[in-house]
Amino acid sequence: MAKKPRIGVTGTAKFWSPGWWCAALALRLAGGIPERISVRHAASGKPLDGLLIGGGDDISPEHYQGDIDKPVKSDPARDELEIHWVKTALDNDIPLMGICRGAQLINVVLGGTLHPDIRSIRQHTYNRSGLLPTKQVKITAESKLAGIFKKVHLRVNSLHHQAIKSTGKGLKIVGRDLDEITQAVESEQHKIIAVQWHPEYLIYLPSQFSLFRWLIKNTR
Repeated sequence: MAKKPRIGVTGTAKFWSPGWWCAALALRLAGGIPERISVRHAASGKPLDGLLIGGGDDISPEHYQGDIDKPVKSDPARDELEIHWVKTALDNDIPLMGICRGAQLINVVLGGTLHPDIRSIRQHTYNRSGLLPTKQVKITAESKLAGIFKKVHLRVNSLHHQAIKSTGKGLKIVGRDLDEITQAVESEQHKIIAVQWHPEYLIYLPSQFSLFRWLIKNTR
């Protein structure tokens, strides 16, 4: 029997973390073994075959030359922990998936910048947060992500108020919403897929579950 790949999953340190529980379920269903990593959940030390950077609080603006005087709900200890793990994945060619904050953090580690608050630039998409797939996203037809989804028009959920502004080294934008705000990026240089929405809450949709299958498949 083939060994199941071990996937590190970073996120909030809180016990009640729906994102962790849902992502862990998705990874198990896709054939992996999830390992929780946070400032209160130390890594086991066992080799990781893949890494998922989860959603959560804002990223501190000093990491992307942002305005340090703007009010943000940040977690400096988590920033440092996840930056370490993203760099580790990049240095060791470990497949990397980002969800919401995770997509933003991967972008920042690679030198990109963020919109600290997108609410003022919304025109065609509601600012209301929601777990249901109500937001429209267009995926670039020739992208890896379009091949994963097997479609280019998606309905996704939305829980964010920050977003990618300029892309980091090696990343390209492959998904936008109706306001042209970045919703997905990928890399030709590394095994990276990162999305602004929360697919862990949408695994009942085959297209969204396929993201977790991609992560497991690329560990082999």
